[in-house]
Amino acid sequence: MNAPLQVLPGAIRLAGLTLGYDRHPAVHHLDGTIPAGDMLAVVGPNGAGKSTLLKGLVGEIPCLDGAILRGVPREALAYLPQADEIDRSFPLSVLDLASMGLWRRAGAWRSLGRSRGAVLDALGSVGLSGFEERAIGTLSGGQFQRVLFARLILQDAAVILLDEPFTGIDARTVDDLVGLIGRWHAQGRTVVAALHDFAQVRAHFPRTLLIAREPVAWGPTAAVLTPQNLARAARLSEAWDEAAGVCARGHDHAPAHPDPAQAHGHERAHAHTHAHGHAHGHEHGHEQAGHGHGSAA
Repeated sequence: MNAPLQVLPGAIRLAGLTLGYDRHPAVHHLDGTIPAGDMLAVVGPNGAGKSTLLKGLVGEIPCLDGAILRGVPREALAYLPQADEIDRSFPLSVLDLASMGLWRRAGAWRSLGRSRGAVLDALGSVGLSGFEERAIGTLSGGQFQRVLFARLILQDAAVILLDEPFTGIDARTVDDLVGLIGRWHAQGRTVVAALHDFAQVRAHFPRTLLIAREPVAWGPTAAVLTPQNLARAARLSEAWDEAAGVCARGHDHAPAHPDPAQAHGHERAHAHTHAHGHAHGHEHGHEQAGHGHGSAA
């Protein structure tokens, strides 16, 4: 009998993880650990499964196969979706939106009362003092993202998941928010961010997971973002089969790299022939499957 999977306090372990929609994988065969206090970038081609992975980590979508083992309670995770997933037409003020970060602690219907000062402090820390009564629909893209980061500050979470947090915003806002993320990391919080700008990743994120519906490389950023790994990710993203189902694993599948920092782009070939029903024909027979769901980044 296999020993039960373990996870260290504060860490998140991915064990043979497959995530997707309607039984069609969007990202699969992920094995490894996000340690407490990690500063991890998730990168990959368009449609690689970056958003799907973050939604799985926060519990928005179920696992199709494998497991996510969290060494932190789910309420200790804060999640920032892509900006275009948030309805800005809803009649909220900047103060109202930022205050939502307090809901878990104060309750959805409790008056701000003594918490108002904390909300104003959070808005001030992202450069929005004096914006409290502005309607969110009147804000620029950068200002709106600053409000969402103020909400994250108020959530005071141990693990912060960010989906393309710098897309469509001005350079000054990017610099300010990168500085805030760096302070979160210095406080010992775990930050996982899906990003597409490799310059930002190289400058600010010491570790990177490169995926293309399956893991390509996971470890120190300089070892992951190599021309060879990026070329392989591009090939894999072109080969996935939209109609494929979940792999019929049919065997006890131990993690290929229990410590993902050791992976450094190691090719994840299975030791058996792939009778999974996927489309074949790309490198070393490792199936690439996915689903063209609008949520996958």
